[in-house]
Amino acid sequence: MTADLPTPRGKLTPDRSLADLTWLRVGGPADWLFQPADEDDLAAFLGELDPAVPVFPMGVGSNLIVRDGGLRAVVIRLGRGFNAIEIDGTRVTAGVAALDAHVAKRAGEAGIDLTFLRTIPGAIGGAVRMNAGCYGSYVADHFVSARAVTRAGEVVTLTADDLNFQYRQTDLPEGWVITQATFEGTKGDPQELADCMEAQLKKRDETQPTKDRTAGSTFRNPAGFSSTGRADDRHDLKAWKVIDEAGMRGATRGGAQMSPKHPNFLVNTGNATAAELEGLGEEVRKRVFESSGIELHWEIMRVGETTPSDT
Repeated sequence: MTADLPTPRGKLTPDRSLADLTWLRVGGPADWLFQPADEDDLAAFLGELDPAVPVFPMGVGSNLIVRDGGLRAVVIRLGRGFNAIEIDGTRVTAGVAALDAHVAKRAGEAGIDLTFLRTIPGAIGGAVRMNAGCYGSYVADHFVSARAVTRAGEVVTLTADDLNFQYRQTDLPEGWVITQATFEGTKGDPQELADCMEAQLKKRDETQPTKDRTAGSTFRNPAGFSSTGRADDRHDLKAWKVIDEAGMRGATRGGAQMSPKHPNFLVNTGNATAAELEGLGEEVRKRVFESSGIELHWEIMRVGETTPSDT
């Protein structure tokens, strides 16, 4: 169906496996993978693409499970040409393909505190879309604006009101692709900021399975209410704690495992399928609900189709 798709300047690949583009290294193929040359190329492609064709913007795959049957869509992945980092005063503008860690380091070198980004896996596009946060700071706390290409191919500027930041989510319309974002940091001493980030990395490595194949935190922290809507009597509820209390630390299904080191991390031990990873996650949700009445919600995005063997 090549004739039905626009001809871009960037790379357009049919039937492209997505497994090697995700941190968990699982998943089937996309009908098409589009890697735009630049923002104009992306806008022209989307403007000409049949509106009935599904579009899925994909970052570096750090917080994503692609199911084994793959995606019936044009997957858009922004790479080179979308990773620039520019600094103006205390404002930092980064392309969506810039890694969160790189943005934090570049900002720190310039004496701008965006240290909360240092240990967040993934790139800026996903951080904005998911209102990523760490150590009590969230993207929403520093967000100024973003550029995006709509599904119709128009380039627009988004404000915080447009995105309506919430815990681990935003209201970005379906098929819209963020291309860059601007953040406001506070001034700080570059060495002190570097020391702070080094301490964050040390703490992360001590408490999280950073050497294993994971996709970051699997479930969002509970909102502090039980399934019946009653306020829970525990304060500052953490997903890892209720998973641990349900006896699911280290639980396995095929090649999938809940990390023994941090039970809110889903691990591909080497040969897991997407179905095994998602199935283990659903088993965790069931066991936590049975144990505490708390309903966990996925933080990892799961997309695509299952295969007949998954059912």
